[in-house]
Amino acid sequence: MIQFLSLLFYFVVPCLVIVLCRKYAIMNRIGEILLLYIIGIVISNVIIFPLGLGESLKGIQDTLTSVMILLAFPMILFGCDFKNWKLKNAITSLCIGLVSVLAVDIIGYYIFNDDQTGFSKIAGLLVGVYTGGTPNLASLKIALDVESETYIFVHTFDMVISFVYLVFLMSFGIKLFRLFLRQQDNKTTRRQESSEFKVQSSESSYSGIFTRKHFPKTLGALGLAILIVGVGMGVSFLISGKVDNMLVLILTMTTLSIAASFLPFVRKMEKSYDTGMYLVLIFSLVVATMVDITSIDYKAGFNIVMYIAFVIFSSLVVSVILAKIFKVDSDTMVITSVALVNSPLFVPMIAESMKNKKVIITGITVGVIGYAVGNYLGILVYQLL
Repeated sequence: MIQFLSLLFYFVVPCLVIVLCRKYAIMNRIGEILLLYIIGIVISNVIIFPLGLGESLKGIQDTLTSVMILLAFPMILFGCDFKNWKLKNAITSLCIGLVSVLAVDIIGYYIFNDDQTGFSKIAGLLVGVYTGGTPNLASLKIALDVESETYIFVHTFDMVISFVYLVFLMSFGIKLFRLFLRQQDNKTTRRQESSEFKVQSSESSYSGIFTRKHFPKTLGALGLAILIVGVGMGVSFLISGKVDNMLVLILTMTTLSIAASFLPFVRKMEKSYDTGMYLVLIFSLVVATMVDITSIDYKAGFNIVMYIAFVIFSSLVVSVILAKIFKVDSDTMVITSVALVNSPLFVPMIAESMKNKKVIITGITVGVIGYAVGNYLGILVYQLL
């Protein structure tokens, strides 16, 4: 019964939040994703964990986080226009992001190193996870022979502080950076948005998905997404012996999804993007309900916690400065930072907060390259320090 109720909760609450955001301007300014984060954290720390429901929900939470984001990924890419993507801008932004992380990680090592044995290993872990992602963190644990206790501590606070970072961006960070950095050219933006896919206003997003006009095509998009996920897992298994090798899986899914977006019948699936974003909303709510703020030992490893926070937020500051110098627009800078600090899977979420889906392909490309170089950079920094 509890599994059924939890499924109902995860699928229905995002619908209610969408309706409230359309009805009340103040909620619309906050945004669906941030509201779902707030709701999820309140529910998890007032009901789920105090009543001991965490373990009974863990299986369904793990399944939903994996399934929702994997299906959302291709459906969102189906609705993107890749013909006008600017490669030069993405490469510049990638270099800025990598340099920012490497620089602040090394500086932070000398600031927060309290002569603990293996602090250079933590520096390597942080470079790996903030240029790549969790798969890099896990592989570097083995490569650098990091103790399990240290790995768990770093991973836990990485998730907590990364969550704070996302909330900062969605609440006022994006608006702040748009004031400081240049924005994408409005003429180009209008020309791109008037191509195959019309960018919908927030009021029209999600509407009409279940109408006779759109529902069959939306089901087709979902079926195609499932097929792409299956092929991605198959390729991952053939190459690495595991179906969940994130580097191989995301590379395969991204390639196939981009290729599919050029097909005429896929371009007619107008609601694939909205459906994918709804799956992202479910993912956001599930992730938020997995956070138990009372179980975190904030006193232990204070220097490590400060080091993690320093790397995340200082790399963002350095990225802003370099973006100003090299004339990279604000949205590209932010999406690059998110792709590196979090992962490519969070790119659509932030792009939706920006109301700018043109940056999705840049963010995903940057994130995938980050997966590829994260291990190398992590080991390199460890050896240097």
